Amino acid sequence: MRLFVAVTLGETIEHQALAALPKLKGLAPRARWVPPTNLHLTLSFLGEVEAERVPALSEALTRVGPLHAPLVLTIEGGGGFGSPGHPRVLWAGVGGETKALGALQADVAAALKPLGFEPEHRDYTAHLTLARAKVPRGDRELAECVRALQGEKWGEARVDRLTLFESLHGKYHSRLEVPLSKP
Repeated sequence: MRLFVAVTLGETIEHQALAALPKLKGLAPRARWVPPTNLHLTLSFLGEVEAERVPALSEALTRVGPLHAPLVLTIEGGGGFGSPGHPRVLWAGVGGETKALGALQADVAAALKPLGFEPEHRDYTAHLTLARAKVPRGDRELAECVRALQGEKWGEARVDRLTLFESLHGKYHSRLEVPLSKP
């Protein structure tokens, strides 16, 4: 099964994305767009994992939640990964309590490392992936979307849990939810 650990952003952000995405999709109709119900902030991508390993993952993640208090993030602006003229990925920016989110991500990575999941070797930068180019060299139309996202504000999200998701046929299914419960 294909697994990842993430936090979700709630209905307010989903509704704002639903309102904003038609305009963006009109600018880059050939891109692969993330459905608003699948919007999330990935903390750790695990890849293909055998089902027998899920209990150990669940145990490790269950220990992380009580170490962190709920946090508030904002979604505003955006950018692209790849060439500025031909981005491969379009993303919305994340603000608010990003240091707390970074600490949560670091603790998730530390909890999973003994289970054989190596953390990425780059610093964690929170972003909300909105679309991907269908071709490896990027999509000039996504550059128009980057410009359209400047100045956008989609509101606040209260993050109160981390979730172990399974990706199955393009849909995400929650396998475990761990409340952030530090007082």
